[in-house]
Amino acid sequence: MQHKKEPIEVLLKPINQFLHQEASGGILLMICTVIALVWANSPWSESYHHLWHTPLVTSLGNLLNLDYTLHYWINDGLMAIFFFTVGLEIKRELLVGELSSLQKASLPIAGALGGMVVPAIIYTIFNSGGEGANGWGIPMATDIAFVVGLMALLGNRVPLSLKIFILALAIADDIGAVMVIAIFYTAEISSTALIIAAIVLIVLIILNRLGTKSLVPYTVLGVILWLAFLKSGIHATIAGVILAFTIPATSRYDTKKFSDKVKELIKNFDAKGDHWKNVLNNSDRQHDVMAIEASCEKVLTPLQRFEHGLHPWVAFFIIPIFALANAGVTIADLDILSALLSPISLGIILGLFIGKQMGIFVFSFLAVKLKFATLPEGVNWKNLYGAAILAGIGFTMSLFIASLAFADPALLDLAKIGILSGSLLSGIAGFMILKTSSSKK
Repeated sequence: MQHKKEPIEVLLKPINQFLHQEASGGILLMICTVIALVWANSPWSESYHHLWHTPLVTSLGNLLNLDYTLHYWINDGLMAIFFFTVGLEIKRELLVGELSSLQKASLPIAGALGGMVVPAIIYTIFNSGGEGANGWGIPMATDIAFVVGLMALLGNRVPLSLKIFILALAIADDIGAVMVIAIFYTAEISSTALIIAAIVLIVLIILNRLGTKSLVPYTVLGVILWLAFLKSGIHATIAGVILAFTIPATSRYDTKKFSDKVKELIKNFDAKGDHWKNVLNNSDRQHDVMAIEASCEKVLTPLQRFEHGLHPWVAFFIIPIFALANAGVTIADLDILSALLSPISLGIILGLFIGKQMGIFVFSFLAVKLKFATLPEGVNWKNLYGAAILAGIGFTMSLFIASLAFADPALLDLAKIGILSGSLLSGIAGFMILKTSSSKK
């Protein structure tokens, strides 16, 4: 008997398809970027800047007072969740993914290293000793949402092995970006807050070692860890990465136990009523269904459950909101030609567009020729060069680092102009080269 689709299922089908497409997060990110730019340059531009500077205050008696703007809550609060998911991805890749062995990791690590070092050098050449010297970390980043989105639009023109390579490179790139933020973009340190953070971290590690699989204690302690970092002087988003590495990557059920348990429950389910009947009035079947759901939860690791649960929120809410709050530059207030040719903008544009492709491609080429790594199966050098150019889309992480590097709004606007221009050039050029580098299969 064929399942009859309810009207709501038909209505929601396009939305569900959109949410499950790889390109969706990147498309939404682009839309929010355009909205931010249009809004910031419209007759209502003042409302754009006023909105993000709206104060949001919360307190816990005299113990804790958090008086920050909406923009601050997004960059230091919501982005901590983004960095938590980044940390989960890093841990997964280190355990079972493309960074889990030296053989697998050699090429993406070599590419990521070149893609961080060369852009930083190019930027420094233009800004050494100047007012923009602190922004050397800005062109080092790759925005994986944009890159994966554009690759998805190319479909099977892009070999699967190339997508895996660029994803692994982006993860390695994220590790470098997190280290740069933690070491070089840190304010004055509060020893008291760091001691509290250390205590919380020890408790988290103990919970992990004891085999605690519930997400609740990790969530509660994660919030406390974030608050400690918020007050410590080290950027609060680093708490997200540290928390991720304490999340267990083992499950309560192994695959054999899960399979046996679910088979038994389905057998019981089948024996307790006719098929095609609603379970609303069948308490025995309800119990079996909930037991199957509990078994599914037990076979998944806490790391997977966090990652799967947070991914839609990060891709379709947190990152787009971050773009909306940070991408708006009022161009009317700038001499656009002077802005593009300023050392800050020029350093970022050339760092992202020239430095990224040069660093990734040359370091990858040397790693293969020196036999430290091998080219992925089905990937040629033109494929890899196109991906290297595409990796010059720095956007999200570049904007984030720029907000840490420059307190002066004028310098930050120049950085944003550079990030948007360099990312746009990289996206267009990389897309065109990948489109022509292999025929559609």
